[in-house]
Amino acid sequence: MTSIDWDRVQAGLERGGHRCISQPYGLPSLGNPVESAFFEGEISPRWDVPQDLIIEVAITGAFVRRTENPSQPLTVEEIRDEARACIEAGASAIHIHVRDEDGYNVLDPQRFAEVIDPLRADFPDVFFDGCLVCSLDGEWEKMKEVLDAKTLDGCPINPTATYVGDTLFAKPAPMILEKTRLILEAESTVEIAVYTDGDVANADRYLFRSGLLEHGQFWLILPALPGCSPMANPRQMADGLLRMSRAIYDTDPEAKIMVCAAGRATSYLATMATLLGLHIRVGMEDTIWRWPHREDLIESNLQALEQAKSIAAALGRDVATPLRYREIMGAAAPVAD
Repeated sequence: MTSIDWDRVQAGLERGGHRCISQPYGLPSLGNPVESAFFEGEISPRWDVPQDLIIEVAITGAFVRRTENPSQPLTVEEIRDEARACIEAGASAIHIHVRDEDGYNVLDPQRFAEVIDPLRADFPDVFFDGCLVCSLDGEWEKMKEVLDAKTLDGCPINPTATYVGDTLFAKPAPMILEKTRLILEAESTVEIAVYTDGDVANADRYLFRSGLLEHGQFWLILPALPGCSPMANPRQMADGLLRMSRAIYDTDPEAKIMVCAAGRATSYLATMATLLGLHIRVGMEDTIWRWPHREDLIESNLQALEQAKSIAAALGRDVATPLRYREIMGAAAPVAD
């Protein structure tokens, strides 16, 4: 039962002549969204969102196996072919891991060269970065070999101690500092890869407060995977991305931020990052799913790239070329033969 006094409603309508209240003080315009009749100046300025959107593709990563996604590229040839297809389709940059014969992540200078060298010969402008994670005996020297050979243009630093899935992934402070120094010494690009809020704080105290890095760094947010910043639903995704990006800007006001379309958040996270004016990384390293609310698996890195390009088009941003990527990130220009 409603308690509305309908007689009073009708009386009010009659008293007002059945008209709304409208007094247009800015005639002849009734509701100009661009300017006011009372002063000069724009009243609805354009948003400060970069026109160029970096879309990097991470081809295979270290963790996903074919038991989780039967389409996962694992061999040198598969990784190289997937990367080539994405470059030809307009990817801004390529992120590389390599696997051994059993499909496990491996720090193998020869395999990195077999993937990247032919691609670099055909696509000299493209920026190739890759994870050089030293988990096994002898891999620290192999990392230095890859850096010295300048096989990669950039390399992430992980100031973290997290569980990624069921794997404890922790970087001791001495390794964080020395690896950063070696990347700088090799004239490669340092990439600060953070999984949680605490990683941002670690980067602040070890890399910035120590004076090792200056403001204006390239940051990579890797949320939504098990053990990383939780994004179990759209609200957590929105809150988490805003919180992490604010923390990064508080640490590094000139930061360039790329967000991985990771875990279940996938394409929704890429969409939010794009509309916030950030950059994105997509691909089969960071997720197996195409959408958060469905079970459809990613069939190829090219498919993930095309989905990201459609997001960029819908939000009015242009996919950055490889050369534009280097300009935005402040990376060195490709070396001419």
